[in-house]
Amino acid sequence: MLVAAAVSPCPPLLVPEVAVGAAPELEPARAACAEALAVLAAARPGLLVVVGPAPEGGRGPFPAGSAGTFRGFGVDLGVRLGRDDRAADGGAGARAATIPSGTLPAPLAVGAWLLASADWTASPVEGLGVGESLSPQRCAEAGRGLAERAERVALLVMGDGSACRTVKAPGYLDPRAEGFDALAARALGAADVAALAALDASLAYELKAAGRAPWQVLAGAAEGAGLRGRPLYEDAPYGVGYTVAVWS
Repeated sequence: MLVAAAVSPCPPLLVPEVAVGAAPELEPARAACAEALAVLAAARPGLLVVVGPAPEGGRGPFPAGSAGTFRGFGVDLGVRLGRDDRAADGGAGARAATIPSGTLPAPLAVGAWLLASADWTASPVEGLGVGESLSPQRCAEAGRGLAERAERVALLVMGDGSACRTVKAPGYLDPRAEGFDALAARALGAADVAALAALDASLAYELKAAGRAPWQVLAGAAEGAGLRGRPLYEDAPYGVGYTVAVWS
């Protein structure tokens, strides 16, 4: 059963070593993520699953200790998804050269970095990548399956809103983007399962909203759980919608 969830944006820029000079710009988002992870730990989960967007062929599932790297973003920094007996060196500062080639997609690697930064020891950690084209119905099914994995399950859900909020955004300016992000942020902040499940997958794709599928996995996992939401952060730096929220 799902007992708690945290929602986080997933840009590699959340990692200060990747952001370099721009690192202070996302400090409020990092602080909000840390607060959300503290709520997850307090829920005493038996299992934490990091869920995020992933390309074809990179969706896992990913067991504890799965490795990722930010080398593709110009930083020789590696992470592991939680820890296992083979990952004694797992941590936010582990060098990519000391771990196998990265297997985690970037959003899950960002999640692993957040957990390492928070010194997560509250439960075992696994990962699941979700394809951008996965239908809302299939997302809900995946979420229900995750909720049945343990008596007390928590989710760390990685995903961004639209990438079309300004002319300098990755997807350029789209007048529909602000409304989509506002709707998604309200649903995430209020733990509104029905509103998340009803997000338009086609519109999300057109707006390059990578969080749609992971959010709908969360909606499926939360069915009947009676969780309450709390918004912690909402902004659109770089023209991309970012939301942090916690459900407990």
